[in-house]
Amino acid sequence: MSKLSADPLSKSVQKVRDWLWMFPSSSSSNSLTSWWLNCSPEPVLIDCPDLSPEVISDLRKLSIGLQPKIILTNRDSHGKVSQLHKEFGWQVLLHEQESYLLPGIEKLETFSEEAITSSGLKLLWTPGATPGSCVVYAPAPWNVLFCGRLLIPVATDQLGLIRSKRTFHWSIQKKSFKKLCQWIRSDQLPLLASGGSVHLLGDEKILPWGAVQTLRN
Repeated sequence: MSKLSADPLSKSVQKVRDWLWMFPSSSSSNSLTSWWLNCSPEPVLIDCPDLSPEVISDLRKLSIGLQPKIILTNRDSHGKVSQLHKEFGWQVLLHEQESYLLPGIEKLETFSEEAITSSGLKLLWTPGATPGSCVVYAPAPWNVLFCGRLLIPVATDQLGLIRSKRTFHWSIQKKSFKKLCQWIRSDQLPLLASGGSVHLLGDEKILPWGAVQTLRN
């Protein structure tokens, strides 16, 4: 695992594990959460956080001596990723259906059904919340599933599927959840890190697999 800067981080980021940091939204109108996973050889920033001088400084400290990748799990998480890319020059990975939204980014990588990063993270296309929504599975030793907007907090200790006015296609989203359940092996049962608002959750910001709300037809 890569060595991190000894300089303290700001209050804009919360340490969840020794290898995982969370950037909760600082805006009441933005219910998204971004994650930093310190994995070798290529750390990842999953979704674009609200950018501020403090967040830029935090990312600079987390990435010292490294070349991370930005993974975008849905179009609502793009934020100011173009500004972030200009600041650091990190490669951006997202689903091909939403790549047209980022025409100015040179280091842009896309995928269709599935993808795998150099650190072994696995991506699965799970459309529904948006056309190009995906999830990111970090296998052992992390064993965490970054859910994007597929599964979001519905209680202090529970995640579920939510149909909102921003949902692209509800029936497809339900099918994507069923596809995800088949994709995750029964012996994996990863922890869940949602890309939705974590303010509703209790002290523990990543939940066990069993915290997924039962899907109703």
